[in-house]
Amino acid sequence: MRIIAGKFKGRTLLEFKGYDIRPTSDRARESLFDILQFKVPGCAFLDLFCGTGAVGIEALSRGAKKAVLNDVSRESVKIAKQNVAKLNNPDGITLTNFDAETFVKSCGEKYDVIFLDPPYKSDAGLKTLNFIKNILKDDGIVVFESETAFDGEADGLTVYDSRRYGRACFTFFKKSV
Repeated sequence: MRIIAGKFKGRTLLEFKGYDIRPTSDRARESLFDILQFKVPGCAFLDLFCGTGAVGIEALSRGAKKAVLNDVSRESVKIAKQNVAKLNNPDGITLTNFDAETFVKSCGEKYDVIFLDPPYKSDAGLKTLNFIKNILKDDGIVVFESETAFDGEADGLTVYDSRRYGRACFTFFKKSV
C-alpha cells in the first residue's frame, strides 16, 4: 500500500497482517481522490474508521489543511500512528481512539469531508450516518465505503452519487436541504 499523489507520493505504508481487515485499495483510493480533487485542498478531513490511516494520510498529502484519523481499535490506531511517523509526523494530523458515536458527540468542530469505512460486516457505519450531520459543514461531503451500494436513508443527508471500484462501493452524501 502506498500514497498515490501529493507531497508524500510513493511512500509505502504499513498494512495489517491477514485478511480480517481490508484497507481501501490503492486503485479505489486513487479514484476517490480524483472525485474529491477540488474539495480536498485546504479542507478539514475526518477519517472516522481509519484502519491504517491511508485515506486520511492521502488527504493530507493532497493538501488537506487538517486530517483527523480515528478508530475504535487500538491496533488500528497503533498502525496509523506508525504510518504517520514514517512521514516524519507532519503538521495537521491528529490521531484519536474512540468509537464513532463518542467521537461525534465530543467533537467540537465541523469537517468539509468525512470518510466512513466501517467494517463491512458491522452496522456501525449505518448507525453513524444517522448522526454524522452534526459535524459536517453545510457544504461538506460524507463518503461511505461499503461492499454494496447504499440503499436506505440517513438522517439529514441526501445521496447524490455512488461509484463501485472492485469490492468497494463509495456512496456520496451532502446535507439535506
